[in-house]
Amino acid sequence: MKLLFLTSRFPFPLEKGDKLRAYYLIRTLSKKYDIYLFAINENEITKAQFDALSPYCKEIKTSIINKTSSYISTIQNIVNTSIPFQAAYFHSLKSQTELNEFIQMHQPEIVFCHLLRMAEYIKNHTFKLSILDYMDAFSIGMKRFADSSSWYIKPFAFAESRRLRKYEMEIFDRFNIKIIISDQDKAAIQHTNKNDILVLPNGVDFTEYYPVELVKRYDLLFIGNMSYAPNINSVEYAAKKIIPKLKHQFPNIRLAIAGANPSKEVLSLANENIEVLGWVDNPREIFSSAKVMIAPMHISIGLQNKILQAMAMKIPCVISELANNAIGAIDGEHLFVAKSELEYISKIEMLLVDESLRNNMASRAYDFVHTNFGWDKQLQPLIALND
Repeated sequence: MKLLFLTSRFPFPLEKGDKLRAYYLIRTLSKKYDIYLFAINENEITKAQFDALSPYCKEIKTSIINKTSSYISTIQNIVNTSIPFQAAYFHSLKSQTELNEFIQMHQPEIVFCHLLRMAEYIKNHTFKLSILDYMDAFSIGMKRFADSSSWYIKPFAFAESRRLRKYEMEIFDRFNIKIIISDQDKAAIQHTNKNDILVLPNGVDFTEYYPVELVKRYDLLFIGNMSYAPNINSVEYAAKKIIPKLKHQFPNIRLAIAGANPSKEVLSLANENIEVLGWVDNPREIFSSAKVMIAPMHISIGLQNKILQAMAMKIPCVISELANNAIGAIDGEHLFVAKSELEYISKIEMLLVDESLRNNMASRAYDFVHTNFGWDKQLQPLIALND
C-alpha cells in the first residue's frame, strides 16, 4: 500500500528531536508500506540528505518555504484564532498546490501526518486511513515556555499555547489513528477520547549509540539542539546555578555544551569552565568524552532522546523529574533524578568522586535502555495497526 508521509522538516540530519522521530518512523513504516515522502523545508536539500532517506522511500518531494513569507503569514494569522501560529508559519499556498499535485499523481491510500502543524495541508483530502503523530503535547510545552519568557514574549506565547490546546482537540477527530510520545503528553490532550491515543515512545539506534572508551575530557555534558528554548533554559540553569557551586569542590570542572545552532544566550555562557562546541559530527565521541550527562529540563515536553543515547553509551545521567517522567527510570538505580538545585549538586558530586558508582549506574542504565527502548520494539504496535 502507498503511504504519504507529511513532515514540516526534511528528516535528516538528525539534529532535532522531531527529525529523528520522523526518520525512524519512515524507516520502520517502509518495512510494510511504499513511502511517498512530502517534506516542507526552509532550504534546498543536499544529495547527502536525499541519499539518507531514498532507501526507504519510493518517491521524495520537498517543498521549499520562504522564511519571509512564512513570517508574514504568521503575522496575518494573528486575527485568525482557529489555527496555531506554527501551523500558519509552515502552511503556504505554493506548498499546498505542490502537495495536491503529488497526491493526485501517486494516489496514496494512507496518510501519516507528522506533527499537528501539517494537518491543515490535508483537511480537504480523503484517505482510507489517516494517522496523526502529535509527538508531544505542544500546548503544555508552550505554556511552560510562556511562564519563563520575557514580558514582551509572554502574550504571544500564551496565545499560542491556547491555540495549540484548542487545535489539539479539534484535529483529533480528523484522524483514524493518533499516536504520541509519552503518557504525560497523552494526559495533556484535552479531548474526551484521548485514551484512544496510542503511546509510542522514541527508541535508540543501538548500531549508532554504543559504549566507546575514550579519555574523559569533560566532567559534564549537555547535548541537544541549542536554539530550542527548553535546552537554552537548561544550560543557563546549569551554568548559573550548578557550575558555580560545584567549583567550590572542583575548581577546574568542565562542562561541554554540544548541539546545533547555539543561540547567542548559549554562546555567552562560555568561560574557563564551560565550552560551547556547537554541532558535532560524531555524537558518540562527545558522549564518550564526558563522565556525566546532565539534563536539568524544566520546561521540556516529550521524551529526551539525548538521555536514552547517553544511557546506551554507558554515560551516567543526572536529570530532572520532568525529563524522567517519559522514561520511567528508577532514581538511584538507572540514573539520578534531581528535584532541586542542591540535589543536582550533591548527586553530580557523588558521581564525579566515585568512579565505581558511575560504572555501576552506567551498566544498569545500559541494560534498562536495551530492554525498553529499541526502535523496533517501540514502533511494532504501529506496524501491526493495519494487519
